[in-house]
Amino acid sequence: MENSNSSIEGNNLGVRKLELSDKSKGFLELLRQLTVCDSVSDKEFEDRFKEISMYGDDHVICVIEDEISGKIIASGSVFIEKKFIRKCGKVGHIEDVVVDAGSRGMQLGKKIVGFLADHARSMGCYKVILDCSDENKMFYEKCGFKKKEIQMHRTDDPLKTIVGLGLTDDTVAVDTVTCLNMDGFVY
Repeated sequence: MENSNSSIEGNNLGVRKLELSDKSKGFLELLRQLTVCDSVSDKEFEDRFKEISMYGDDHVICVIEDEISGKIIASGSVFIEKKFIRKCGKVGHIEDVVVDAGSRGMQLGKKIVGFLADHARSMGCYKVILDCSDENKMFYEKCGFKKKEIQMHRTDDPLKTIVGLGLTDDTVAVDTVTCLNMDGFVY
């Protein structure tokens, strides 16, 4: 069976920041391999792109483009949280890391995560954190992250009746949180 990623061998697979033209290169279709991504009009995409761009280096979405097919085959994002603790420190939050199913096994996810962690480091973050499923825990460990504590999740579903303090019986979940301190220590 032929490897589906053989068409990108020898391809320059550098990481770069998202561009407005990436919508037409399959960026949203790639995100659909990760999670729910509704239809987004060109105007909506442009408006959101401009909004995110206003944050400058505090919110970066990066991609890898297959230069042969012209398709976006990997992506991730990081946003920088500014805090009052730790001498007004900063924390990098990595989100939405995804590699196209046909391009997995080529270390593209590791390239994306490395780019995002390096960006957070260059912005002065004392740590980088992310949430992941148990299935992805080993991947992030290979990227230098370690499991730390738990994550609590609340999703308010407007279609459900909210009782008491605003919680329904399915609004709290536990997941893995990983944390990488920029000096190599886990906090």
